[in-house]
Amino acid sequence: MEMNPVFARRLYLAYLVDSLEKPNVPALIEITGWPRRTIQDAIKSLPSFGFELSFVQDGHRHNDGYYQIEGWGPIDRQWVYDASKSLAQQFETA
Repeated sequence: MEMNPVFARRLYLAYLVDSLEKPNVPALIEITGWPRRTIQDAIKSLPSFGFELSFVQDGHRHNDGYYQIEGWGPIDRQWVYDASKSLAQQFETA
């Protein structure tokens, strides 16, 4: 599947946020191997694609918590789930 890599990265990140239990930045770094700033920038951009994203406070410190997607906007959630392996393969390095 040929897709704009920036858009594909955001779709894959949305898939991870939606499918993981309590996805936070450290967990997403561990799974993807992407730099912290890349993940933070991608999370920040998701609402511009129509995603309804929230941060759930889950601890005493202000940044203890995780992200969750409350709405996918114009994006077909099932398509992203079906394409998740193909999306992930675009970011693997050999």
